[in-house]
Amino acid sequence: MMKTKQRNRKEPHPLLTIFLDYFSIIVGSAIVAISFNVLLLPNEVASGGVSGISTILKGVFDWKPAFVQWAFNIPLFVAGVILLGKNFGIKTAVGTVFLPFVVFMTESWEPWTLNPLLGALIGGIMVGLGLGIVFRGKASTGGTDLAAQIITKFTGMTLGTSVALIDGMIVLAAALVFDIEKGLYALIGLYVTSKTIDLVQVGFGRSKLVYIITNKQVEMRDAIYEEIDRGVTKLPATGGYTDAEKPIIMVVVHQTEFSRLKQLVKTVDPAAFVIVSDAAEVLGEGFKRA
Repeated sequence: MMKTKQRNRKEPHPLLTIFLDYFSIIVGSAIVAISFNVLLLPNEVASGGVSGISTILKGVFDWKPAFVQWAFNIPLFVAGVILLGKNFGIKTAVGTVFLPFVVFMTESWEPWTLNPLLGALIGGIMVGLGLGIVFRGKASTGGTDLAAQIITKFTGMTLGTSVALIDGMIVLAAALVFDIEKGLYALIGLYVTSKTIDLVQVGFGRSKLVYIITNKQVEMRDAIYEEIDRGVTKLPATGGYTDAEKPIIMVVVHQTEFSRLKQLVKTVDPAAFVIVSDAAEVLGEGFKRA
């Protein structure tokens, strides 16, 4: 029986990790700021967050978005530190200040499109990409995320509900200030942003979580070890009709390995009962570092 191969991983130097985190914050914040100036703001797409507020105030009072974002972000960061009793760290402070700075520096850039649907879609993708990169740097850009955390602490709402409430109010305000169609575009941008953040965080490489119920457990386990080089876990289970003990074999494989596993199961035990589901993220031996 072949054991799974040991994959030795060398931990990166702490200074390199710190550099990469700050590099992610700067690059991600820059992407968000640029997409705001060339896609969202010219098309009046206020898809939530402090950037959405600054879009609305630009339309109503012609206030500079960068100054509006600083005016909201910095006090919210200070309030978060005081009210939540957390040290949000230098990383979040960098994102809080740097993003409006890039907005200020790129405010004269020409719009990439004046089609509001394209602006909402591509802008939403770019904002999601930028925020996802910032989150991978273990930071945030502050703003309404901190406001949502404050609301959660003092009202008992879940964080997801608080974020949805704030962003919903911003989108509603956009619909009232501009028009209903612009509000709908803002909803599209908000949805695309959230999905893109998930994609950046989880990645493209989905894995499959497979449960196998078989009378040939030893043969199945050995075949998976030898042919696919994946470890398995036995989960205790009892047959509902027979009350007999019948452990379930659980294995996680890359999507590219799933076809081989399916054929292998069919070869070892054509009568095996198999349940397959998507695993959004897998950390550990043979996958990503935990």
